[in-house]
Amino acid sequence: MALPIQAPTDTIMAPLLLTGIQNDSIKNDTLEATPNNGKKTLLLDKINYKAKDYVRLSQKEQKIYLYNEAEIYYQDTELKAGVIVLDYVKNEVYAGRMKDSLGNYSQLPYFKQADNEVQPDSIRFNFDTKKALIFNSRTEQQAGAGQLGSDNMNVYAEITKKENDSVYFMSEAKLTTSQDTVNPDYYIRVRKAKFVPKKKVIAGLSNLYIADVPTPIALPFAYFPLSVGRTAGVQIPTFGNDPTRGYFLQNGGYYIPIGDVADLLVTADLYTNGSYGLKGQSIYAKRYRYRGNVNFRYENLVTSQKGFSDYSNSQIYNIQISHSQDAKASPNSTFSASVNLGSSSYYKSSLLQQNLPLTQSNSLNSSISYSKTFPEYPSVNMSLTASHSQNTNTDVVNITLPTFQSSMERIFPFAKREGIKKGALQNINFQYDVNYRNSITTTGEEFSLSDAIMGARHRIPISTNFKVAKFFSVSMGGSYEDIWAWETYNKSYDAATEEVVTDSIAGFDRYNKYNLSASVGTTVYGTFNFGEDKKVQAIRHVMRPSLSYGYTPSFEQFYDEYLDANGEVVQFTRFTGTLNGAPSLSKSNSLSFSLANTLEAKVTDKDSTATEAKKVSLLSNFNISTGYNFESDSLKLSPLSINGGTNILDNKMSVNFSAGLDPYAIDNNGSRINVWNKDNGGSLLRLTRANVNVGYSIDSKTFGRKKEDEEEEEDINEYDYVAQSGGRDDDLFGQADDFYQDRGRDVKEKMDEDVENPIYGTKIPWDLRLAYSASYSNSARQNEFSSHSLMFSGNIELSPRWKVGGSSGYDFKNQGFTLTQLRLERDLKSFTLRFNWTPFGTYERWYFFIGIKSSLLSDLKWENRSQISR
Repeated sequence: MALPIQAPTDTIMAPLLLTGIQNDSIKNDTLEATPNNGKKTLLLDKINYKAKDYVRLSQKEQKIYLYNEAEIYYQDTELKAGVIVLDYVKNEVYAGRMKDSLGNYSQLPYFKQADNEVQPDSIRFNFDTKKALIFNSRTEQQAGAGQLGSDNMNVYAEITKKENDSVYFMSEAKLTTSQDTVNPDYYIRVRKAKFVPKKKVIAGLSNLYIADVPTPIALPFAYFPLSVGRTAGVQIPTFGNDPTRGYFLQNGGYYIPIGDVADLLVTADLYTNGSYGLKGQSIYAKRYRYRGNVNFRYENLVTSQKGFSDYSNSQIYNIQISHSQDAKASPNSTFSASVNLGSSSYYKSSLLQQNLPLTQSNSLNSSISYSKTFPEYPSVNMSLTASHSQNTNTDVVNITLPTFQSSMERIFPFAKREGIKKGALQNINFQYDVNYRNSITTTGEEFSLSDAIMGARHRIPISTNFKVAKFFSVSMGGSYEDIWAWETYNKSYDAATEEVVTDSIAGFDRYNKYNLSASVGTTVYGTFNFGEDKKVQAIRHVMRPSLSYGYTPSFEQFYDEYLDANGEVVQFTRFTGTLNGAPSLSKSNSLSFSLANTLEAKVTDKDSTATEAKKVSLLSNFNISTGYNFESDSLKLSPLSINGGTNILDNKMSVNFSAGLDPYAIDNNGSRINVWNKDNGGSLLRLTRANVNVGYSIDSKTFGRKKEDEEEEEDINEYDYVAQSGGRDDDLFGQADDFYQDRGRDVKEKMDEDVENPIYGTKIPWDLRLAYSASYSNSARQNEFSSHSLMFSGNIELSPRWKVGGSSGYDFKNQGFTLTQLRLERDLKSFTLRFNWTPFGTYERWYFFIGIKSSLLSDLKWENRSQISR
């Protein structure tokens, strides 16, 4: 076992205060370049010095003694210490600590030259050669931004020889990212090393110590980069074992900075059974212009061995691109991109099964858009967008390449551009917009540009609004649309095959349609007062009824006919199947009614010093709507639709609900018939559907009291992560296992680093989230819950350094637990330890990680995981 490193004693002793010598009343003095003996020195500038207790000049020894809070300044060199002795013949300075009667040291030397700072026990420095001999030096090297300064390398050495401004030689040194350099929780012991500040440390025999105990981790030589900013280098892979693919090396690669605005990280995964993965990641940013990132991953998946029945070989890929433009870059044009596309089974089959929540996502979405605004009146906005939507369950892909949109601002032809517009005439306005799309609907394996469907739509809406009898708002208007298609479809009956044949007709074709509408609405307020001495002083009910009328004629001029097998006439339109749909054959003449409600209460505030009552929302919204179709021969009345929501328990619980009520009955086949449900032996209204969603979130602060003069601190949950690629922004589906990436996050320290035995006592921070969802279907007498589940997640901080958490749920319909995860985290100051466990289900697995927080020594880690059995 290696002997502990012993710090040498000071070589400089503080001179004794001589009797009869009085303290110098002059605190600041200047030493000239030529001493009394006339010998010319190499000092190029004046030396400024001062001390608190005394400054003594010894002509005999040709030295100057400074005692207590001594300071010396020479060019770019600054030296502060308890005791300083300046030899103005040798141009050398000696600095050391002060020692009191109890043996305690204070006023350790502080040495700074240019940007380099050292805090030793004692130092000897020559002004001519710039060389120095430093004992028990402590220095901090900043190497890029990190979490709470944890990316700073602290260097401690028993003896350091400063050769010049950029090279130091050290003996018996400690390198650590721990904040405590005297008693670090870990350090790398280096026997001999060459130290270049802000660049590198080249060391000889080195090994890792944890709590002053040596570990078997040792190297005959080592290189520690200390460069400020980004530096090219190798990323060490993670070693492990997969039960189905054998031993592996994951995330090994090379990092390359590209100029000042971008970088590139290329990594690879290798498995002994032949599986492999390649990944490229680039992040770029230019201040006040743009920022973004590009991720690409390709994997070759091999299962089992050739010759076995369960052998398979497949390839998957995923591309993610994100780009955003700073608003200051161009006020009238913007470009943005959010791309996430790839194989449908990527998240479920990837070699890197780390982001557990994304295994539950069932869609991939992408959008790339460019927009430009022409601000001159009337302003015009134009945009060009390419989008992609992919269902990972059905593998159906919808792509638009591209979508062109343009719209003109609203124009009031009978009113001035500025000022208040009054009456129906002045409020007449119209707009114009155009939408062109080139759309493809296919599957991931059968993608072809020949399947594209093109279409365009031109629309001109016209409207006006005015008041009637002061309380009623009336709006009237209409809309004209012109629809273009580049391919239509003709239908005919083939007697030989006894089938309806559909033939595509290439070429431009169009149809137009229009509609008229009118609506009237008002707002009704009702207040019920109970008295200011009551707990509930008043309840306010706000109703917003609205009556709307719509008319759309029949566009039968765009319909053709053919005779079916029975000789009956069948009407069809050649625009069926086109991108923007077909014109309606039936005329629409309908009246709709809606009623929006809000309910709030005025209650007495619990705070006795409050001068006004507190407003509490009882019902955020409660909406009822239905309609009546004048043109329908039967079933004229539409089903009654109800939806609403509210927040209760001091906004900790949110409740949202919706339902459908049908006044008509259904037959034995589940079809609606023109018979009132009440006349068919049922209730007045038949419940066809219902849905309820309840969310509840509380934490330990919910039940705590806040001091009046105490400012509320920002709550940063260390478990929160940014949802990406269709994931969730909460932990109801668990959290990612990618602990290495997690260490780069900026988190807020919630406890004092100097706490020796951190415990909370009775005040244990915790949080809990509940989510309940139920959907009921009864449109055709199913009388069943299509979905019914309860999910929960929570975290408990047993101490400032111990945190446990979990997430799970129960599916009442399928009678089984949802995705379940248990989590444990231990903050070991310089280290972090985490363990995630999914005990059962499709994604049963566990993941263990312990490693140094700082990215400087990120390769000092150990992680182990189990892989999903596929």
